[in-house]
Amino acid sequence: MKQADSESLKLVFLLPVYNDWDSAGLLIKKIDEILIAIDQEASILLVDDHSSAFPGKDFIDYDLSHVANIRILTLRRNLGHQRAIAIGLTQLYDEGNWDAVVVMDADGEDRPEDIPALLEKFKAEGNSKIIFAERLKRSENMIFKVLYKLYRLIHRMLTGIPVKVGNFSIIPAVHLPTLTVSSEMWNHYTACVYQTRIPRSSVPTVRGKRLAGKPKMNFVNLVMHGLSAISVFSDVVGVRLFIASILLIMALLFLLVIVVGIRYFTTLAIPGWATFVSGLILVGIFQIFTFICIFILFTLRSRNNLDFIPIRDYKYFIDGLKEVYPGNG
Repeated sequence: MKQADSESLKLVFLLPVYNDWDSAGLLIKKIDEILIAIDQEASILLVDDHSSAFPGKDFIDYDLSHVANIRILTLRRNLGHQRAIAIGLTQLYDEGNWDAVVVMDADGEDRPEDIPALLEKFKAEGNSKIIFAERLKRSENMIFKVLYKLYRLIHRMLTGIPVKVGNFSIIPAVHLPTLTVSSEMWNHYTACVYQTRIPRSSVPTVRGKRLAGKPKMNFVNLVMHGLSAISVFSDVVGVRLFIASILLIMALLFLLVIVVGIRYFTTLAIPGWATFVSGLILVGIFQIFTFICIFILFTLRSRNNLDFIPIRDYKYFIDGLKEVYPGNG
């Protein structure tokens, strides 16, 4: 794919949707208004993640000026929005006629008002980097914010990478070949970008509010989403846990030496105390050693597994592709 010229950018929006057709319809209208303001035309691909509700005939009951067409890519089963993004990106790569892809959630929490800033940064970087919307402020309730900060802390400790961005981003087409052969994208798009070390930058944004309906994400889904992101860095997480386990064994051995020293070279030990504490320490060492052995065997075995490759396997999940605007589908 050729690198896009900033004066003739062939732009497409990728929006994963699960039953959020009302929000998606409102979002598309807002996107068109933004595109009019910056004089940029674009197309839209909605990835229907096997919704149980379907867009009505009046899904797009208004005229659009700068949105050239809207298509819906329907999946054969519900996969979650990360895998819907992976399939959508692979479909666009397979079509091969785009210069850049804008990935957004379809509920409006990724604000269309931030699109001009992302495009400006994209062009300033020579149309060569993935530009993420960096969230400086969130709109959720206090409980969610506390849990999210806890997740960010755990993610930083396990991977060494701070969590600052979500799906909202602009991807130059030159990087789609890398993403579409990366099995990590099947679990988490953003984490895959970091894992594959694709050049990236960001612009500060504020998380918006839903345009319609209620959030579909519950606590269990949020935990699964976080674990999916961490799983992409399983090699880094594994090494960090391995080093932590070795250090913990060394600390326990040092503690065992202290207990033995107190027992045989001082009069401070209470009868039976040293035996009890030494037993606990040895049990702890044995359990950690067992964990290390299982981890090594699991790692060696997983290296022989054949991973999901988006460009090779994505078509198995596609049920159909149709154009719904300008209304000839």
